[in-house]
Amino acid sequence: MKRLILPGLAALSLAACATPPPTAYQPAAGPQGVGFSESRIEPGRYRVTFHGGEGAPRGQVSDYALRRAADLALADGYDWFRVTGRFVSWDRADAGPRVGLSVGGVSFGRHSAVGAGLGTAFNLGGGPALTATLEVLMGRGPKPADGDVYDARGVQRSIAGPA
Repeated sequence: MKRLILPGLAALSLAACATPPPTAYQPAAGPQGVGFSESRIEPGRYRVTFHGGEGAPRGQVSDYALRRAADLALADGYDWFRVTGRFVSWDRADAGPRVGLSVGGVSFGRHSAVGAGLGTAFNLGGGPALTATLEVLMGRGPKPADGDVYDARGVQRSIAGPA
């Protein structure tokens, strides 16, 4: 029984390390931090970006970008916003397996040795980090019936985030 405890604890520790932290609706800490950021292009027009954490679902990252656009619209006194540009990208820097080869030598006294090694590595994280970027144009009054136009209050109510 004691022989099974150590391998069981090791497996649990490895599983805990491989679970990425949840992606929260929050301001990004730094240029590549998890969370939202925005830049004002002109009055009533913004570029909104949401950086998801490792393994965050694409839908969640896109929803949080929409939520940030809704928050900005309401804060600036607008009723609705139109998405005029949409882009989703991912950081694949550490997503795939890698192979490495190394060669080394050592000399001691009248003896020397040469060694070579081949190794593989793979990411135990939750996958690549997604980034959703929206360009939005805001408006007042009744919401137009066109596509890609969102009611800011409706988006704020339906997509979870801080009040």
